[in-house]
Amino acid sequence: MSELHRDADLPTDVALIARWQRGDQRAASELVGRHAQALSRFAAAQGVREGVDELVQDTFVRAFNSLATFRADSSLRTWLFTILKRLLLDRQRAERRQRNRVELEEDHAVQEFNALDGLVADEAMQRVRDAVARLSPMQREVFALRVTEGLPYTEIATMVNSTEGACRVHYHNAMRAVKEYLSND
Repeated sequence: MSELHRDADLPTDVALIARWQRGDQRAASELVGRHAQALSRFAAAQGVREGVDELVQDTFVRAFNSLATFRADSSLRTWLFTILKRLLLDRQRAERRQRNRVELEEDHAVQEFNALDGLVADEAMQRVRDAVARLSPMQREVFALRVTEGLPYTEIATMVNSTEGACRVHYHNAMRAVKEYLSND
């Protein structure tokens, strides 16, 4: 059976929501399985290094508790991203209130015999993170949704409460800024 044909046989998110509301717990598990990884990637792209699984879990808890308000005007994934975005903002506000506490990240040790490759990869990844961190919040969000999730500009615009054209400009400017930062060695 071809991959395309199998995807056509899968129930839609809306059908799974209806099954879950009728008491089918497997439907909720299937929704989580479909969308959790994308939510994790988005959180990581926004700079979250710890507690990603907890954020994703909280996103689903909020979503399942609010399914009555889901109107299906946008995709379920877009709605989930919006909920996750709000949770991230809440987390950032809480962290700002605790600015006087400084937490240091532990460096992880490269244990492979090819330690130099690991070190170079870590350094390159940190440079990319630094470049993305320098973007404006809107650029960072549009960049992450486009690069890590491959979302179309129309969905991104809905999620960030902007226009498709503005999202294209934010993405273009973000890409240019990241390239410039990475090329300045």
